[in-house]
Amino acid sequence: MPDYRYRAINQSGRIIRGAVFAANEQDLNGLIESSGLDLIEFKKINEQRLSKLFQPRVKVRDLIQMSVHLEQLQRAGVPLMESLGEVRDSTDTPRLRDALAQITREVNDGFSLSTAFASHPKLFGNVFQSLVAAGEQTGQMAEAFSQLVAHLKWTDEMSVKVKKATRYPAILAVVVTGVVMFMMSFVVPQITSLLQANGAELPFMTQALVSTSNAIRDYWFLIPVLAIGSVIGVTSGRAMSQEFKYRTDYYLLRLPVIGIVLRKIGLARFAYMFSTMFRSGIALLECLDASKRLVNNLVLAEALSIVREGVQSGVGLSMAMRSSGEFPPLVLRMIKVGEDSGNMSDALNNVAEMYNRDVDESVQGMISFIEPALTVVMGGIMAWIAIAVFGPVYDSLGKF
Repeated sequence: MPDYRYRAINQSGRIIRGAVFAANEQDLNGLIESSGLDLIEFKKINEQRLSKLFQPRVKVRDLIQMSVHLEQLQRAGVPLMESLGEVRDSTDTPRLRDALAQITREVNDGFSLSTAFASHPKLFGNVFQSLVAAGEQTGQMAEAFSQLVAHLKWTDEMSVKVKKATRYPAILAVVVTGVVMFMMSFVVPQITSLLQANGAELPFMTQALVSTSNAIRDYWFLIPVLAIGSVIGVTSGRAMSQEFKYRTDYYLLRLPVIGIVLRKIGLARFAYMFSTMFRSGIALLECLDASKRLVNNLVLAEALSIVREGVQSGVGLSMAMRSSGEFPPLVLRMIKVGEDSGNMSDALNNVAEMYNRDVDESVQGMISFIEPALTVVMGGIMAWIAIAVFGPVYDSLGKF
């Protein structure tokens, strides 16, 4: 359907601008009126479709603000349609405003709010839709939006932790690589040329340094080509082959230090989402299904599939988690206590908090490990250069 950009006015007299999908001008006018707006002007923007790529993306903070507003309006007893209209008119993000306009229209046409959110899967994920659906079933929409706010804030915090766990080591690695390339390309050749000019036979370590320096200086362009090619190859392989994706996920989890952090991040996502959805009254199997899709690792997802199969066959949750082999004894004990006491909600919440603390400590521990490790690598390279350069110099001086 063609795109239309419009300018309309709401009941408060505020000018609203946005873009919507509509089959024709009549359909556009109906969409705008169903949203409680009066259309002022519009124009087709098919020829400007590419420009939509440059619109600001919807950030997690935008969704948090939207959920907070909906929670407050629902607690105040404002009808849902009016709440959606208020939030739609107050958002400053064009993509989110357009999505809310369509959601408002669909709810007005008789669709449930969770179904309307489900029509925008890239914007509102499975957990978002499931919590809204649970709120509709229980009639506790304000509580559902409160859970959404907590979920979105936790997601934002976890994204920051993941970036911190990967960005800092990557920056250090780039700096170390840049320093080594500079030394090998500019400093070492000037020094070794003096040694070669003397005509003396160079020891093996010095010859290896000269060969390495020449290779980096002559073929430096292969380093970024190989790096970019490797990233593209791995990304393409993971997209095209589930087996390749499983293998890479398997080996990532078994990397020293980094693998431990990745495992804890994945399990923290599972534990928190599972706890949040279970407290909202969502069925246990549905909680496991939704949480499994959030771990971003096929090995962990397969382990959680084993948990789901066990629970579906009648096995207790703690026993099913034990059979997966991915959960430590302390977590299994906490879940078992929750099952025996009938207080699974608190038990799952304690597990989620434990994994959150573990992720914080593991990220800090990994950063504390990588920095001195790269320093040792840098020191080893500097020591190699010093020995390879000054060894022949001392030998020459000793002959006088």
